[in-house]
Amino acid sequence: MLSIPKNALPGTIRGKILLSTAMVTATIATITVSVCFIVFQSFLQKIQLQSAEYNLQVTSTNISAHMENILAFNQWCCSSTDIGRYLEAFYGQSRMPSISSELASLRITASNTYERLKEEYYNTSSSNYIARLVISPENRRNYMQISDTNSSSIPAAADRLYESGHFQELLNAPGYLWDGLMAEPLSPFASHPILPIVRPIYSLYGSNVTGWCYLAISDRIFLDYLGTLPLEEDSSLYLHIGNHTYQFQYGQLTETALQYQVSSDISSQIVNPENRAYQVILGNGQKRTLIVCALGNGWSVSQILSEEAYNGQRSVYLAIIAGIVLVIFLLGGMLYVLLNKMINRPVALLLDKITDISQGDFAPAQSIEWDNEFGSIGRGINQMAQNVATLMEKRVEDEKQKKDLEYQILQSQINPHFLYNTLNSIKWMATFQNATGIAEMTTALARLLKNVSKGTSALILLKDELALVKDYFLIQQYRYGGNISIDYQIGSEDLYRCLIHRFTLQPIIENAMFHGIEPKGCAGKIAIRAEAKTDREGNRLLSITVTDNGIGMSPERIREVLEGEGAPPNDFFRHVGISNVNRRIQYNFGKAYGITIKSAVGEYTAMTITLPYQAAP
Repeated sequence: MLSIPKNALPGTIRGKILLSTAMVTATIATITVSVCFIVFQSFLQKIQLQSAEYNLQVTSTNISAHMENILAFNQWCCSSTDIGRYLEAFYGQSRMPSISSELASLRITASNTYERLKEEYYNTSSSNYIARLVISPENRRNYMQISDTNSSSIPAAADRLYESGHFQELLNAPGYLWDGLMAEPLSPFASHPILPIVRPIYSLYGSNVTGWCYLAISDRIFLDYLGTLPLEEDSSLYLHIGNHTYQFQYGQLTETALQYQVSSDISSQIVNPENRAYQVILGNGQKRTLIVCALGNGWSVSQILSEEAYNGQRSVYLAIIAGIVLVIFLLGGMLYVLLNKMINRPVALLLDKITDISQGDFAPAQSIEWDNEFGSIGRGINQMAQNVATLMEKRVEDEKQKKDLEYQILQSQINPHFLYNTLNSIKWMATFQNATGIAEMTTALARLLKNVSKGTSALILLKDELALVKDYFLIQQYRYGGNISIDYQIGSEDLYRCLIHRFTLQPIIENAMFHGIEPKGCAGKIAIRAEAKTDREGNRLLSITVTDNGIGMSPERIREVLEGEGAPPNDFFRHVGISNVNRRIQYNFGKAYGITIKSAVGEYTAMTITLPYQAAP
């Protein structure tokens, strides 16, 4: 079995692969063992049955062939016209005739009949199994007798046979009566028992019995063939003749009683439908297999199959099954190693790389870029690491620029009390001297500086941002005189409540005057238009467009303005340029918002600020 490592927990991929491999291997092994065991056991039983059936069938065929020859010879003896005339001649005679001519005729008939009987006897291929032949008239005088080489003619044989115990029963039976093996009445001390056949011989011209025929069949007809069967020590061979059962053992047939109880009929596993096979329970309680093969004449031969031979062959099959299971588990182990190499190791390398990324190592690892699906994941991880590193660098740079901008704005803030007191003094001096322009300009500058001192990142109302623009424009208007004007186009009163970053519009107005209108050298006009819009996703937007009729901007210059290139280093309001306004909007609301510029060189410039629509409560 596959051993589960301690680090291969069920929740891990390695543990799941190992568990799946073990389950698949065990399932395949179980199915294979079950199927092989059932098939092999059935195959083994069938082979053993058919092998035993074949051997018994050969034996029974040989014995049946000899018996058919002997019975055919017996029928010839009972129906031969030569024997019939012989018996007719001697039928009813109690003594030999006194007339020499009659005596000579009888002797010639007897001699001819005996020669004809011997001829037919020796022409019978199974005559060597006929231990004795006696043909006798009804008066048992002048009978004929033929014996095998191991027997001799017995005087008064007919009388002794007639007086034996089973003779009358066999003679009077309507057909062949098989009363089992017994000692021959004429040779009671012979080494081999015989199977007797006694049949009457009828008159050629009537139905009266004129004599009888006696055949003694030697048990060698069975022994010669039963002895050729291969028998194991725990196998038993039986011969069934009539109501008698004989066990073949040690080259002899011994009458016995075979007791068993049939538990199941397995005759479907043998070839010849005339034969039978059973699972039986013997008298001693053993469960064995019995096969019965018919011999004809109501005889049969049966064999209790060897259990040791069956178990020995089954052990071989079990060893084969064990080998198959071992091969399956070896293949399962190889499959686990292969899956571990193909899946676990790449996953471990990917996890190591993810751990390195979490610890700050964003360097790409070429070792995780394989030519498969895991390689695609590895390339994605490397790309993600590079993107994260780039994003972090950009974020750091953005934060640095933001801090620098805030520092520069804070650095430009001055003490408001000092500025307010100074500007108020200038204002009152200008008022006393009737310099109204100086007073208005001083008042606008005071309000502008007051707004600067309030902070750098707070959102204010659009109304307040427009007031700041008006103060700044008022100061600049005294500089340019009446050559510049500004127009406010606010779509609705609700827009004045929208929130906007402080100093969003001032850098754009400044850019329009200094870089658009002033270089053109003509009267300038600035228009501020605010309106509410809706994007494709249905979100409400605040759109503010500042348009001037200045010299316009080339696409390259537009890029420089948005990226903050070429900005003058000293002036505070110019330093808080358009690029910084754009970044500040995108910091707070995202890349979808900010400043866009449209311009035609020598004609106009339109800068549009897009913000989320946020109304103050």
